[in-house]
Amino acid sequence: MQTPAAFEYERATSVEGAIASLQRLGPEARLIAGGHSLLPMMKLRLANPEHLIDVNDLAELAYIREAEGEIRIGALTRHVDLLNSDVLARHYALFRDAEQVIADPVVRNRGTIGGSLCQADAAEDLSAVCTAAKASVVIRGAEGERVVGMDQFHVGPYMTAVGAAEMLTEVRLPLRAGAGSAHEKVERRAGDWAIAACSAAVWMDNGQLGDVGIGLSAVGLTTVHLTRAEELLRGTAPSDELLAQAGEIAAADCAPTADGRGPVDYKRHLVGVLTQRALRRAIARATNQEA
Repeated sequence: MQTPAAFEYERATSVEGAIASLQRLGPEARLIAGGHSLLPMMKLRLANPEHLIDVNDLAELAYIREAEGEIRIGALTRHVDLLNSDVLARHYALFRDAEQVIADPVVRNRGTIGGSLCQADAAEDLSAVCTAAKASVVIRGAEGERVVGMDQFHVGPYMTAVGAAEMLTEVRLPLRAGAGSAHEKVERRAGDWAIAACSAAVWMDNGQLGDVGIGLSAVGLTTVHLTRAEELLRGTAPSDELLAQAGEIAAADCAPTADGRGPVDYKRHLVGVLTQRALRRAIARATNQEA
């Protein structure tokens, strides 16, 4: 059985205490909540933190609420709570779409949105969801808070904008009229990592696409933000031809690698199909036409 290297362990009792511990212990300290990403990496010795700071007791970071024209989600909100949230289902249905196909009930009961985003795994679903939803995240350190958009949050494979003595505390989603969203994923078996996945969000304005967000999982070194496809669609009346063009752009702008889940050409084709499906469902939800 693979076991991690030795480490020291402590439980945080407040956000301020967790940040103070990160400052005191230095860059070899890591926060842990669900642990479903970090612990397997530690067992494989791909991650070897000297200190683990358990933040599971920080109940003040577990919430989903509307405030100041946004939906605000605490970083310790579990996958199961995202799945069951009526607020998210009403305004951002792609969260429920994604959570229904993330891992299994054991993982969904313990894993958190903050842990998923901070892992920065290119195959992880919620990063694409938040990219499409044009989310921002709140990062807190000893000197205060800063708000970072998803475009600036992931800075490389398994790398984020969160500093060594900082922690992600909140995810913010804009509340805007005419919204519709969807997440489409193909996997080898239920709960598996995606072969490819697409998240799409649209905001309709007088029959036109006032704004569009599209993110891809598992087809690049990081989450892929399809800015060219968004620009094509923004300000247009949706049509099958435009959606097909967006799918072609998505297939061209991703960067999949061949592996046991399939060759590059197959994954590019899959991305094109999933992008069209996600956009079509998002538009149908925005216009109350979903069957």
